[in-house]
Amino acid sequence: MMRTTTLDFDSPDANFKVLINHEEQYSIWPADLAVPGGWSETEMTGPKPECDEYIKANWTDMRPKSLRIALDGE
Repeated sequence: MMRTTTLDFDSPDANFKVLINHEEQYSIWPADLAVPGGWSETEMTGPKPECDEYIKANWTDMRPKSLRIALDGE
C-alpha cells in the first residue's frame, strides 16, 4: 500500500476509507492516516472511485441529520 505523505486524492495508487460524522455526512480520507476528530470509519476502504460509489449509494439525503429531524420528525 502507498504511504500518504500529502493529501493526493487523485493518485490512482492511493487507498481511502469512507468516514461518517454525527450528522451522517460522508467523506473520504487517506486509509493510512488517523481518523480526524468528529468522524468515524464505515466498513468501506479502497480506491477513490469505489469509495465515491459507496458514498453515492449511501448518502441519499444531503441534509444534516439534525435538519432532517427538525423538518421531518425523523
